[in-house]
Amino acid sequence: MASVFATFRLLKAGWVLAREGVVAAMPREGLSGPALTGHKLASALSRRRAGRRSNVERMTRAIARLGPSYAKLGQFLATRPDIIGLDMALDLATLQDRMEEFPTAQAIDRVEDSLGADVKTFFTRFDPPVAAASIAQVHSAYVADEDGNEKKVAVKVIRPGVRARFQKDLDTFFMFAELQEKYFPATRRLRPTAVAETLAQSTRIEMDLRLEAAALSEMAENTKDDPGFSIPKVDWVRTGRSVLTMEWVDGIKMSDTEALIAAGHDPKQLAVNVIQSFLRHAMRDGFFHADMHPGNLFVIPNGDIVAVDLGISGRIGLKERRFLAEILFGFIRRDYARIAQVHFEAGYVPAHHDVDGFAQALRAVGEPIHDQPAETISMGNLLTLLFDVTEIFDMQTRPELLLLQKTMVVVEGNARMLDPQFNMWEAAQPVVNDWVKGNLGPAAIVKDANAGIKAGLRLARALPDLADRTEQLAHEVGDMAENGMRLDPDTVEAIGKAEAYQSRWGRRALWVIALTALYAAWHLVD
Repeated sequence: MASVFATFRLLKAGWVLAREGVVAAMPREGLSGPALTGHKLASALSRRRAGRRSNVERMTRAIARLGPSYAKLGQFLATRPDIIGLDMALDLATLQDRMEEFPTAQAIDRVEDSLGADVKTFFTRFDPPVAAASIAQVHSAYVADEDGNEKKVAVKVIRPGVRARFQKDLDTFFMFAELQEKYFPATRRLRPTAVAETLAQSTRIEMDLRLEAAALSEMAENTKDDPGFSIPKVDWVRTGRSVLTMEWVDGIKMSDTEALIAAGHDPKQLAVNVIQSFLRHAMRDGFFHADMHPGNLFVIPNGDIVAVDLGISGRIGLKERRFLAEILFGFIRRDYARIAQVHFEAGYVPAHHDVDGFAQALRAVGEPIHDQPAETISMGNLLTLLFDVTEIFDMQTRPELLLLQKTMVVVEGNARMLDPQFNMWEAAQPVVNDWVKGNLGPAAIVKDANAGIKAGLRLARALPDLADRTEQLAHEVGDMAENGMRLDPDTVEAIGKAEAYQSRWGRRALWVIALTALYAAWHLVD
């Protein structure tokens, strides 16, 4: 029964996205067969007035009709320009999911349920909301400090019923991903089911505000000595699963350039600061704010940037950080052979491809960069070309790198909004140089040697257990060779279910197609 409801929710979503012109705005290049037919059909069903709206307006209207789950889906897909195209990804990245506010009384109920006491126990005053998004809304409130003085705080409260609504819509997202993988083999490289699983996990984390508080606390610790950047302090006493309390930020939104100039701030310096802060967090800490659109960045009176709303964060390991540093340096030095080799060493491009051929393709990406002034180089254009090249060479999607790349494009957009002549490479060079010296030079050799010694000691301690397991495996293989392989009854049952499942999906897909046609005909007068 759940799959039936998921099917109808999928049909409704497809209808709304088609009617509001969202599907028509997606890139058609590279589509063929049923995918191209579907795109043409959706474009034909688009409202006439939708064609006069911008992509952001189309998506805003569709999200208003579909609900908060789709606002979060849109934000998540902004991390996947390889799937939806770079232009659409940039539009989604700047889409701030302004939603209707829910009553303050309901917010107070959520606070009391989460903290386990009357709201007056924690706050001397609890004001109406100041901002509302897909998952939560923010209230201003006041607490008494040790001297009895009132101090203003920001209180983020989860929407009532949003967790149950998200779970239902996630079932729909999974159904769409599975249908896509089954009937559009060319999309399997993009791993749509894995994308849906990543969205589900990301959403589960984001809906527990204790985890966002932990992310804020970790980033505050990482950046406590950083110049020109800070994170609001978390009030752990007033934080629970459905409520997050932090210090109030009195600042100007980075999106309000005129107000920044009027307050005496230097937009050019702010542009450099936002790029260097992001690179410092990503490369030095391997932990970065992954939703750095201008609405989440404030400039306080002393000129520091304060980042809020850390519901989406990214992590990359040392291997990925070294990979990115080598790629960046390779493009700067025009060392395309090294860039290609790094891709193969990391296992990102299958070994059956030719390294020299890949290097030649990368030259087509890099050379245009060096034929234009540095201030006009777009990270977005660079990434578009990289996605095209890596698709030709069967490079599998790297979710951990895509989130970083998406954030880099958004941050670059912030910098260019502040300074249209912004030089990305000049601003990034000091941070990248410092990191490379410590991680790709002699210091890195020492660090890797220490790590190797520690790994060797761990292996030595594990040798007795490893020997026992090897002996057990040898006995089992010998028994299998002598008596044949016997399947566990649970395994046999699972194989039968899998075969039945594949058959059901074939029938279900036909029903989806039929129901889609009926649904479209029924609403054609809309």
